[in-house]
Amino acid sequence: MGTKNKIAIVTGGSRGMGRDMVLNLAKKGSNIIFTYHSNKTAAHSLIAEVKALGQSAIALKLDVSNLSTFDTYVEQVKQHLEQEGVTNFDYLVNNAGTGMFQFFATTTESQFDEMLNVHFKGVFFLTQKLLPIMNDGGRIVNISTGLTRSTVPGVSAYACMKGAVEVLTKYLAKELGGRKITINTVAPGPIATDFGGGGNKNPEVQKSFVSITALGRVGVPEDVGATVAYLCSDEAGWITGQRIEISGGMAL
Repeated sequence: MGTKNKIAIVTGGSRGMGRDMVLNLAKKGSNIIFTYHSNKTAAHSLIAEVKALGQSAIALKLDVSNLSTFDTYVEQVKQHLEQEGVTNFDYLVNNAGTGMFQFFATTTESQFDEMLNVHFKGVFFLTQKLLPIMNDGGRIVNISTGLTRSTVPGVSAYACMKGAVEVLTKYLAKELGGRKITINTVAPGPIATDFGGGGNKNPEVQKSFVSITALGRVGVPEDVGATVAYLCSDEAGWITGQRIEISGGMAL
C-alpha cells in the first residue's frame, strides 16, 4: 500500500500539531480532508500550502464534541470523495481536541462532560461512522498525551479521556486486524502551541519541563507530524496497537 494519491482525514488540522500532520502527510503524497472548529482563515491558508505541495485539500467545519453533526459530516466526506473519483479514504488521524486546567476537587460535571465528548466519545463515534468508507489496509492514528504516563496536577479529566483512547486503540487493533487496518496512539509531551490557552509557551512553564526532559527542550509541532505520517506509511505496516510517546525523553 503506497501513499501516492491516498486520502487522509485529519481532525483539528488547521493549526498547531494538526497543521504539521497535514503538511507531512501531503509531503508523502496524500490528498487531505481536514476539519477545523472556527478559524476559517487558518484553514484556507493551510489548503493553499497543501496545494503548493502538489496535493489536493479540503477543509470541513466540525465540532468533534457534537455527535449529532457526525452524519452530516460523513455525507460531506462522501460527496468530496465522489468528486475525487473514489468511494473510500485511507488514513484517519483523530487529533482535534481542547485542553482544560482544573484541579480534581473543583472539576464540574459540565467540564468533565466537555472533555469526555471532545476526547473520547467524539473519537469513538466519529471513527465508527467513518470505518465503512475506509479502505482495507488503512491506518488510524489517535492522538493522546504524555500526561497518561507522567502526571501533572490539574489535568485529571483531560488525561483520563486520553487514557481511554489509548485503551480503545488496542481494542481497535484487535477488531480491525482482519481488515489489515493498523491503529496506533501517538502521545506528545509538552508542545509549544496555543493549545489549552498556550501555557506551554510560557517561559517559566517551559523551564520546568526542560528540567525533566532528556533532550533538554520543549517540543514543537514539527516534532509530531512526521511520526504521524510515518505511521500512515508502508514502512509502518507491521506496527499496530502501540503507544508511541514523543516527548524528548520526559520523566524517564
